[in-house]
Amino acid sequence: MTAQRIRPADLVVHGGRVQTFDAVGTVVDGLAVRDGRIAAVEDVTGHIGPDTEVLDLAGRTVLPGINDAHLHATWLGARWPHPLLGAPHEETPVVTAEDRRAAILRAGDVCAALGITSYTEPGLGPGETGCFSAEVLDEYAALHREGRLRARVTVLRLFGLLDGASSLAGFTRGLATPVPDADPEWLAVPGVKIFADGIPPMRTAWTHHCYADGTHGALLVDGPGDDERAAALAAMISSAHDAGLVVGVHATGERSIEAALEHLRAGDHIVHGDLVTPAQLRRMASRRVGLTTQPVIATAMRPMVATALGDDVAAKAWPLRDILDAGIQLTLSSDAPVVTPDWRVHLAAAGELLGARGGTPELTARLLRCYTTEAAAQDGSAGWKGSLEPGKVADFCVLDDDPLGVALGDLPSVAVELTVTGGRIVHKG
Repeated sequence: MTAQRIRPADLVVHGGRVQTFDAVGTVVDGLAVRDGRIAAVEDVTGHIGPDTEVLDLAGRTVLPGINDAHLHATWLGARWPHPLLGAPHEETPVVTAEDRRAAILRAGDVCAALGITSYTEPGLGPGETGCFSAEVLDEYAALHREGRLRARVTVLRLFGLLDGASSLAGFTRGLATPVPDADPEWLAVPGVKIFADGIPPMRTAWTHHCYADGTHGALLVDGPGDDERAAALAAMISSAHDAGLVVGVHATGERSIEAALEHLRAGDHIVHGDLVTPAQLRRMASRRVGLTTQPVIATAMRPMVATALGDDVAAKAWPLRDILDAGIQLTLSSDAPVVTPDWRVHLAAAGELLGARGGTPELTARLLRCYTTEAAAQDGSAGWKGSLEPGKVADFCVLDDDPLGVALGDLPSVAVELTVTGGRIVHKG
């Protein structure tokens, strides 16, 4: 009886360290790719045929593709390379279909160069214009049909104003609007984003703490008072659930977090969570509600929170150690272009928040999972992406050093040399 012949791979990489990020953190020295998916890890030489592209890693390290769980890509493309929290800059207007397309493609270039193979575009819908309009989603669908997307895109729709008001009536109308057809492995629209409040530096986070002017912020959902606004928020969340959608709630103040958490369920998540409390973290863990937060924003805005709410409140904001210890589903993200989309800078900032600039391999791996496996789980895609295992999509990046062996504070110096999405090389440094 003869052994079954292995169909040759399209791409084989070998001779380095492949951090698979499977359940036990297996490290192998190579992987084989066939038809856009991982065909094998380890012992990959048998998958090489006459037409196989072979890449010798020469000791370099492979990571699963980075998945930024909260990145405004179209806005990033319009502003690049100028983040919002930086030098003043007038972004390129996004008015026409050509503008939208150019911004998305520019963001694709930026993401590919950073090893980002998936991202969530959090807030496109009929109530907005420019970089956040419903037409942006249509342009994503068109680019997908043309095979021009360089990263996998998850979209949360928005039925209100970005950082602004929404109403139950408008939300209900928005739920009835159609979603473009697309392959969900490349363009998925699984849920909605709701703005519960603003942010502490602008004194628009809803909080029990008192701002310098004596106010406490409020929910952004329309209503004559706190109780009516909270009821409208609850109805929005319930309506989204009834439609089979996941919900991401922008909530920064502990009162807005509490109002949302009362009604969120497993698979939903809080976005930002600046003033989240230990008790709320415990409830989130028990209800399997996730949290998406941004370490660079935390380090940049802590002095602004101190100005708005005092040093004591600022010192307890963004409690990353408590978040990690609570065992919740945590995703780290950039919120680019508010700040840089560079995940290496965000991991360094996470080390600063934790008082662990050096870090350990175990801590770095835990934080990297927040950008890979945990982000895939938030997408509802953990079964087919996020780690480098046979059968999963071949999304990965090649780094010139192993990040698990580098101090967290030094990660920004680790170069991304190659990015592969769906088995296709989309960036080569």
